[in-house]
Amino acid sequence: MLILGIESSCDETGVALVRCDIASTATPMLLAHALHSQVAMHEAYGGVVPELASRDHIRRVLPLTTQVLREAQLALADIDMVAFTQGPGLAGALLVGAGVACSLAAALNKPVVGIHHLEGHLLSPFLSADPPEFPFLALLVSGGHTQLMQVNEVASYELLGETIDDAAGEAFDKSAKMLGLGYPGGPALANLAEQGDASAFRLPRPLLHSGTLDFSFAGLKTAVRTQVLKLGDDPSPQSKADLAAATQQAIVDVLVRKTLAALRSTRLKHVVVAGGVGANRELRRLLNMECGQRQIKVHYPELALCTDNGAMIALAGAMRAQRGVATPLAHHAFSVLPRWPLADFDSAAA
Repeated sequence: MLILGIESSCDETGVALVRCDIASTATPMLLAHALHSQVAMHEAYGGVVPELASRDHIRRVLPLTTQVLREAQLALADIDMVAFTQGPGLAGALLVGAGVACSLAAALNKPVVGIHHLEGHLLSPFLSADPPEFPFLALLVSGGHTQLMQVNEVASYELLGETIDDAAGEAFDKSAKMLGLGYPGGPALANLAEQGDASAFRLPRPLLHSGTLDFSFAGLKTAVRTQVLKLGDDPSPQSKADLAAATQQAIVDVLVRKTLAALRSTRLKHVVVAGGVGANRELRRLLNMECGQRQIKVHYPELALCTDNGAMIALAGAMRAQRGVATPLAHHAFSVLPRWPLADFDSAAA
């Protein structure tokens, strides 16, 4: 079975082709994928401009589809199913991918399925050289989402904890902006942190000892702002690097300690870290060290698949099809769900 996946939830346009054996649960094979990032376009505005994002998706999605078909040496007629990101995300951006996916499927008389963006992320490590095994604990750190999920199987997810305000990615980006690091802020802050001393500033670890698996990063953001004001209008490069390092360490400490607490409560032996923040080197270093001491295996997507991409959407569609839980949209009619809890996935998508 050949699945075309389309991702357009925010500021990356992704298209991919995945092949799977519908009669088994063997890991699907990624045949080709292409990705266009809008970072350069949004950089001038210091963040994503939704209208510009939507218009750029319109320009990119069909050429990218042609590109992946050419790379895989396949034709549109070879496609058996189309999968697209139905939510969550920016409404206008989602509508572009949904419209193209449903139109293609209708023209080909093939089924089309809406995929939850976060499900794509948490299944993405199955495309890596070291895929996880069910059940596993998932730390989802993607954009405005920071969640801990128990993943029993495809379409079987239990929310253990989530952010009650800012997500980890937002804490990275907003702190970077306060430090004058530009856009995208997270990677810039992480790079600067490598030159700094994390012990130079004392920053809070919100909810670290709350006894719950929920997260909160708004207080950390406020503490960073306070330190930035103390540094004045012309801080030294070293003080900025030190504050970047302290900020990163505070975020990573919370993510790792909450993950370890979730592992203790669930007794799971596999962890998946997915989403853009999952590419952070300090997070990987500390989590690998702590889990290694406990004989717990940590799994990550390939670095190229940490950000939003079409491969994870095609993969999620394929894995659902293999298990008989892919629900095609009736009459190729579609809607998008900008706000969509993962726990409500199957009921909302039907």
